[in-house]
This record gives sequence, structure tokens and C-alpha cells, in this order.
Amino acid sequence: MSSEPASAPAPAGEDGAGTISKKQAKKEAKKAEKAARQQESAAAAGGAAQTDSGESDPLAGSYGDIPVEEIQSKAVSGREWTEVGDLETGLADRTVLIRGAAQAIRPVSKKMAFLVVRQSMSTVQCVVVVSKDLVSPQFVKFATSLSKESIVDVEGVVSVPKDPIKGTTQQVEVQVRKLYCVNRAIPNLPINIEDAARSETEFEKAELTGEQLVRVGQDTRLNYRALDLRTPANQATFRIQCQVEHIFREFLLSKEFVGIHTPKLISGSSEGGAAVFKLDYKGQPACLAQSPQLYKQMAICGGFGRVFEVGSVFRAEDSYTHRHLCEFVGLDVEMEIKEHYFEVCDIVDSLFVAMFDHLHKNCKKELDAINRQYPFEPLKYLQKTLRLTYDEGIQMLKEAGTEIEPMGDLNTEAEKKLGRLVRQKYDTDFYILYRYPLALRPFYTMPCHDNPAYTNSFDVFIRGEEIISGAQRIHTPELLTKRAEACGIDVKTISTYIDSFRYGAPPHGGFGVGLERVVMLFCALNNIRKTSLFPRDPQRLVP
Repeated sequence: MSSEPASAPAPAGEDGAGTISKKQAKKEAKKAEKAARQQESAAAAGGAAQTDSGESDPLAGSYGDIPVEEIQSKAVSGREWTEVGDLETGLADRTVLIRGAAQAIRPVSKKMAFLVVRQSMSTVQCVVVVSKDLVSPQFVKFATSLSKESIVDVEGVVSVPKDPIKGTTQQVEVQVRKLYCVNRAIPNLPINIEDAARSETEFEKAELTGEQLVRVGQDTRLNYRALDLRTPANQATFRIQCQVEHIFREFLLSKEFVGIHTPKLISGSSEGGAAVFKLDYKGQPACLAQSPQLYKQMAICGGFGRVFEVGSVFRAEDSYTHRHLCEFVGLDVEMEIKEHYFEVCDIVDSLFVAMFDHLHKNCKKELDAINRQYPFEPLKYLQKTLRLTYDEGIQMLKEAGTEIEPMGDLNTEAEKKLGRLVRQKYDTDFYILYRYPLALRPFYTMPCHDNPAYTNSFDVFIRGEEIISGAQRIHTPELLTKRAEACGIDVKTISTYIDSFRYGAPPHGGFGVGLERVVMLFCALNNIRKTSLFPRDPQRLVP
């Protein structure tokens, strides 16, 4: 490339240019502008490509910033890329090509530097050291000029060091032969990944020694979520979440359930109450669905027998707690029952035991990563899930000195205390509480045959916090209408739902669970915002 800036075309009618169209002039101007940008990029990359004597570096082609034009899907090179997590001792002496983020850059001298490259949850140490015909001092200088979190391509030879490498997941090194920066991060990041990844144990030790460590607060993390998500614990959390959803689908499909998708724009409340997001739907009043409840029941009326859904759920509650969100991912199930709503409880039991078994068996790396930053005890659960009646739970609390209002709901404190009592007595963190009072359940819940003050319903708890509500549903339109009116629901807004039961409907039941809450409680995390990729609560709508 010429060292002189490209000349812009002379305007039409001026010396040396003749007469050209405006379109052609515009085209030529764009060409000149592109050439200038390329020259600027080359100059930036070549800042380290000059020797101390001012001579050009013959190895300059082995390092530098890649102009954006070169990665706009310009060509397919056929080069073979290696995942950082696959860099093992078996690849010793092999040349590999990797891409990742520059997590740490540590200059040792003018002739040597270390670069830690991260890809997802895996990290590897790359060594840049001056060697004849391979790496120049300018090469090393370029490596040390990189800003943390910049995206880099590294080509080099895998080597196995004599001593274990601290601070990286991979126990090999890459002897760098080529290094290109694909995209530079800004020099001063709003949060440091190292700070965001610190464990609670580190903070405890720092307090004892008087060392000052930066603690990244929850709001700061969420304000810069794209950076916060790069920590090992967060990478692991959302991989765990993916597995929970996967097992949910896989298990239910194996039990002849059909996956469905229900509308999120509806004409009335799904579950009663005023906690809905209202909106205008082409001149008609509408709201976002609080749950897929009405529509999954209508699917049962439609003859599907067993259905499930994974989808967004919206709650306009002003809940500022550690476990509530305004939008979350619902895992919902509905199924025909032949004789007893315990058939639904049986599905809950086998589904979650299979899920927990899978996570313990297949997600050890992810659980260890979370445990390093947020230490927790593994979840205790029985292969046959414990079931207690609501009254039995209330009696356990009373015997422990906690009074609950007769037929009243359990508040968070009571739930947690009952969880501790169950753990002490039955050695499990996961259990089902069933036969709740009618006053505590939605209008569509079937009353008990022997006492209409109670219902054929249940809740499920992990570590003393509720994750599931489920029940047998009312499948007769007359009783359904009566219950809706008693709960203050305008029957006109759910007329199509009630009408669905006029054409013949089988007895059925189901349950719903929040995906984020399952992951939060399984991993004993202290805030549901840690398990929501981009959480929405009463105060947060961005990012």
C-alpha cells in the first residue's frame, strides 16, 4: 500500500478531472475514504512494527489489528480452528488456531509476555517470546499493547510445561507464532472481570488481612451485563439453566407430552387480580399473559391429553424481593388425570428427580464453577419425593413455636422455617405440600371431595422456598363460572375459556414453575437476578 494518502477525485469541470457524473464522483469519493481507513488501520497496527532504528519489522505480517473489511465474510480460508477447551496434552507440538478474549496481559520484559485467552468457560496461557524468524520485540510490544477483553486470534504451537499452570483451566501453553486483534475493547472497562468473578471466600480472607478488594454490586453488574456474563460462575449458571430446560422437555416428551405455544396477548387476566400489564390491542383492552393457564387447559379440551410449554410469563406485581421478576420463563404442564390428582404429583416427582440426577452427573464442571464464587451445599433430595399435607406442615411449624393464621398462607419466613424442619426430620430439601385451603388457590382449582374448604392442589419447595404451584382443575363450566364470580373475575373476559368446557372436557390437572427460580434454588444463589440473563423487575427495563 502506498504511504501517500489516496487523492480524492477533482470536482467536475476542474483541472485534470474532465467532466464526471455526480454518481461517479460519489463512488470515487467512497473508494478514497475506504483507502484512507485502511491506511489508518495499517498505521495503528504498524505502531509496533518499527524497530528502534526506525526500520520496518520483517515479521509485521504475523501480528496486528485486522481491518474490519477483512472479517466482513470476505472469504472462507478453510483453516481449522480449535476450541480453547479442547487444548490438552495430546495436542503437544501441534500448531493450533484459537479465538477468544484477552483476559489478562502480563509483560515480563521487552522480549517476553504472557497472554491468557478465554473462550466461554475455558482459559489458556499463551506465551509470546522473542525468537529468531518467529517473534520480534515489536511483536511482543504489540501483544502488551492489547486491552483486556479484546478479541484476538492466536496461532501457535501447543507445549506442556513442567509445572502446573495456576489460574487457567487448560494445563498446556500455546507458544505464539501469530497474533491478530479482531476487535479492541476500550482501555478502561466499567467493571473488571477479575473483580466480578471474586469468590465470597476471597472477600472473607481479605477482611481478615485488611486487604482492600473491589466488590461489584448487583446493580452495577446488571448495568454492564454483557461484561458480567463473562465470569465463570455466570457462564456456568446459564449452562445449568439450559440443561434444566433440556431435561424438562426431554423427560416430558418421553412421557407422551406435546409441546405447545400459547398466546401472550390476551383479553383478560389469566389468574385474577390486578397484577397484569395492560395495553391497547388495536383499540381493544388487552394484557400480557400472567401464565398460559387458560390456554393449556383449552389444549386439553382440544384432545391433546398431555401438554407442556416453555415460554415468557408476565407479572406486574410491585415485588422487590430476591425471588420475584416481572418477566420470567415459565415451565408449564397440563395433563388428563384418570382417578386422582396425585398422578400430576407423580410427574413432578419423577421429572425433578431425573433433572437433579442429570445435573449432578453431567454438570460437575459448571456446578464447581458456581461453587467457587458462591459456595453452596449440594441439594438434598429423595428418590421418592416426600409428600406432606398442608395441615401436617402447619402442625410442624406450630410444634416449633411458629403460629400460622388458621387456613392462612405461609409467608417467606414460615416457608423457610418449614424447609429447615423438613430437612432436619426427613433429610431432604425437596418436598411436596398438598391439600391447600380453597381461599389460597386460583378460581379454577378443584375443591376437595370431602371438605370444600380445601382443594386438590399442591406446592413444591426447594430449600424452603416455593417453586411450583399445581392442582386438579375444575372441568365443569357451571362450577368454573361460580368460582370465577366468587373471585371477582369478569366472566365475560374469559367466556371462550369457560365455553371450552361445554363441549366435553376430561378431568385434568397441571402445574407451573419458574425456570429462573429452579436454577437459583438448586444452586443456592441469593438472588433470582443472577439466574435471569437480562432481568426485568419493577425498576429495571434495560439493558
